[in-house]
Amino acid sequence: MPGTFRFLDEIAVADMAFEAEGDSLPALFDAATQALIESLANPATVAQTWQQTVNMEEPDVDTLLFEWLNRLVYLKDAQAVVFHHATLALHATPDRSAWHLHAELVGAPVDQTTQDLRSDVKGVTKHLYAVTQTGTSWKARVVLDV
Repeated sequence: MPGTFRFLDEIAVADMAFEAEGDSLPALFDAATQALIESLANPATVAQTWQQTVNMEEPDVDTLLFEWLNRLVYLKDAQAVVFHHATLALHATPDRSAWHLHAELVGAPVDQTTQDLRSDVKGVTKHLYAVTQTGTSWKARVVLDV
């Protein structure tokens, strides 16, 4: 089953919050990534003219997801782009001392005339941020500063 997400209107009135779920850690990362992408713009209205490869490594999955989502916000601002989709690969080092994320991002420069732009996310906050595992299922709660 692929990961899912839902926006949490009752969590953050001035900001935006979502909860992502997946039956695996990669599914969780996919769902959280999709939630952030869709908070920025309707991906169906974003062309596929821009590409970027991102490789990241962090000591744990909580930090990796947090830093990954903030990297998306940084790229949105630094390169003035929104995203059509992201392809992710996630794995732990053999000794499980770190987690690695390889991402291929596809999108286009911001264009108000052709894209359905949504929120101008400034960053991912630590407020109520949580990544939890129950059996093989994963859940993340994320609050975005908009």
